[in-house]
Amino acid sequence: MQPASHPRDELPALAVAVPIPANASRRSVWHSLAGRLADHLPGITLAAALASLSLVLGELDGLQANGMGALTLAIVFGMIVGNTLYPRIAAIATDGVLLSKQRLLRLGIVLYGLRLSFQDIGQVGPAALAIDAIMLCSTFALACFIGIRLLRLAPRTAILIGAGSSICGAAAVMATEPVVRGRSEQVAVAISTVVAFGTLAIFVYPALYQLNARHALLPMSPAAFGIFAGSTIHEVAQVVAAGRSIAEDAANTAVIVKMVRVMMLAPFLLALSFYFSRRKQSEQPKSGDTVRRKQGRIVIPWFALGFLASVALSSLGVLPARAVQVAANIDTFILAMAMVALGLTTQISAVRNAGTKPLLLAGLLFAWLVAGGAAVNVAVTAWLG
Repeated sequence: MQPASHPRDELPALAVAVPIPANASRRSVWHSLAGRLADHLPGITLAAALASLSLVLGELDGLQANGMGALTLAIVFGMIVGNTLYPRIAAIATDGVLLSKQRLLRLGIVLYGLRLSFQDIGQVGPAALAIDAIMLCSTFALACFIGIRLLRLAPRTAILIGAGSSICGAAAVMATEPVVRGRSEQVAVAISTVVAFGTLAIFVYPALYQLNARHALLPMSPAAFGIFAGSTIHEVAQVVAAGRSIAEDAANTAVIVKMVRVMMLAPFLLALSFYFSRRKQSEQPKSGDTVRRKQGRIVIPWFALGFLASVALSSLGVLPARAVQVAANIDTFILAMAMVALGLTTQISAVRNAGTKPLLLAGLLFAWLVAGGAAVNVAVTAWLG
């Protein structure tokens, strides 16, 4: 015969049902936020410190005269620290550095739109639109032909490198990956190569501008340089850095042209998705791969839409000049932090491990963007004015 249960035996079950006080829930939320802040703080602090140093040194006349502006110095400092000290502190700094590299970069581009207006976009003219379209199509076609036919690379690797080189660097690679269902190592190789040559462009383009200015090889005003840079350099941040090393007008024009090119990502992905659906490729990712299956989903970068919204707000003329100036100063600091983070995560070993053929393809595409892009810019400008 079992003993009768005592009321106290039910206490544990009743205790489970007791609601948690609201203040305890709020405390857990605050603890969670504090933990996330603690995770991001070291990396953000490192990026902010190096950005501050680059902004101070970027005001020196001697450095500015040699094309070493604040954003250029930021990525230089980032690369130096990234390949020396950073690997030792990466465990505690990675979260904040990635936040600076990704979210702050996009925020910086959105805020950059407050410096521009639709009137400025109208001044760029149809020639810049035509140049963007020609460079996108020709660069991607070359990537497929050279990468697949000549170098015998995997088609998806060539396509990812081509997308990054022809549109907007790592952002284009990540947006194209769900459409082509690239493997994780293919995505890593594509990003490392386009980041490497896009970073190189920050230094090569201003040097070419100064060389051209001394020898008058091509008609190249600061505005024309902006169109050239915006239509051929990989990443938006790299375009800003290269343009700012020449003149503010060059940077403004370069960003406008570049953002037009970024907006071409949507029709590019639509066409690519249509092509893959027509081919009905039977190749599947290998087992164990962690690729996300999002084929057919078209990804439009939110920062491109935010940039347009900022330009529209600026075009209305409702913002006080003082507010625009404060926003511009904040934006410059944010972009400097993003450039530092980009340098911190650009590891020479990762570029070396990418292999010879992907690097060769990215290098050939970079040569086309520089030489072919200059020729296309001159020809189309002469034709359309």
